[in-house]
Amino acid sequence: MNRLMLAGAAILALSSVPALAQEFQGPYVGAQAGWNHDIAINDDKDAVVGGVFAGYDQQVTPNVVLGVEGGFSLGASDRIGPSGVNNASIDPHYAFDVSARAGYVVGERNLLYVRGGYANTRARLTHDIAGGTFSDNRTYDGWFVGGGVERKLLDNVSTRIEYRFNDFGSDGSKFQRHQVLAGIAYRF
Repeated sequence: MNRLMLAGAAILALSSVPALAQEFQGPYVGAQAGWNHDIAINDDKDAVVGGVFAGYDQQVTPNVVLGVEGGFSLGASDRIGPSGVNNASIDPHYAFDVSARAGYVVGERNLLYVRGGYANTRARLTHDIAGGTFSDNRTYDGWFVGGGVERKLLDNVSTRIEYRFNDFGSDGSKFQRHQVLAGIAYRF
């Protein structure tokens, strides 16, 4: 019985100790890669994506983190839509985003977070018509939401995995993207 009481007291004492260092505080830069699933022009396409990001986090309480982040990414072989007469396709070239995130620190080294913000992608829109092919570069503006988990590996190095849903249908067209991204960051 005494051992159980001592073990319970030790667990309670360890769980109530405040964090000695702010784990998710300050500026950071990183790289990420993952999977895109684009949906546009009555077709969909899976592609590999990779990019960079930079941001700043403020740990406002021992367990609550607020931050901002910007990112830039490129997709590989992600032409969407069938080709042929009277068809259209979209070939995304690059994308960038700006977002805010809010998170909760679990166990001092893990951050569970949600994110949302502005998303933009530059793409070539191609129409195949009976008289030939018409091609034009377009910018698609939209928004995205998502969430993920980040884990501190070392004092200045963390890894993360994240899901995002993007909607680029600001001009009345249907162009959506699901993403799963894994990244690594260096904190200054």
